[in-house]
Amino acid sequence: MTTPAGSVPGTAALRETGKLFALAAASLGAMFRRPFQGRELVEQFWFIASVTILPTALVSIPFGAVIALQVGSLTQQLGAQSFTGAASVLAVIQQASPLIVALLIAGAGGSAICADIGSRTIREEIDAMVVMGVSPVQRLIAPRVLAAMLVSVFLNGLVSVVGVLGGYFFNVIMQGGTPGAYLASFSALAHLPDLYISEIKALIFGFIAGAVAAHRGLNPRGGPKGVGDAVNQSVVIAFLLLFFVNLVLTAIYLQIVPPKGS
Repeated sequence: MTTPAGSVPGTAALRETGKLFALAAASLGAMFRRPFQGRELVEQFWFIASVTILPTALVSIPFGAVIALQVGSLTQQLGAQSFTGAASVLAVIQQASPLIVALLIAGAGGSAICADIGSRTIREEIDAMVVMGVSPVQRLIAPRVLAAMLVSVFLNGLVSVVGVLGGYFFNVIMQGGTPGAYLASFSALAHLPDLYISEIKALIFGFIAGAVAAHRGLNPRGGPKGVGDAVNQSVVIAFLLLFFVNLVLTAIYLQIVPPKGS
């Protein structure tokens, strides 16, 4: 006697995972297909940036401060105060900056994208577009995912600058470090590929956050209440994927690009 496919544990999760990957691939392909929705892209870019710039800047300051204080305390115990600046910058640029951007893009921008797409779905606008021969992925999803990716890249630069300046302030003012040693140590441990991997992470994280938000928005359950549940699910799923992908990217980067001076 065979077991029905619907009763096999994990089948639903596997099916949803396949739908997510299919939507992500379709969105990526639609970005290079004409006609491209340039106006929608600009509107979504401005909207996502407007709701994330200020929170990102405010969150990056305490992150940079905490990293600078912890690293500064550790380097003082080890007698390596001259490397405080380089260690702080590496921690901010490689890890903290992309993660801060990803969490805020998923939490603020992604939730807005999911709510917008979900409300269109329950009003049957998505079905109407399909009936009229308009691709919802090309018309709605691709511009939003691309906007999330572009905003992530730009915000990553902002967080890197604000985090480094915050670390400089707290190290020099609160821990008695010297400005010259903080700045001169950058070239000792940090190099240009560290910035490259930070921007690549931000680009990938923005893509994941946008794709997850769009997927959950296209599949709400239970009317308006289902849209709210889909928003919560999109944020949680995006967070889990972002931390896992960050681990994978960091491991690959450390294998491909050797540390400076090694």
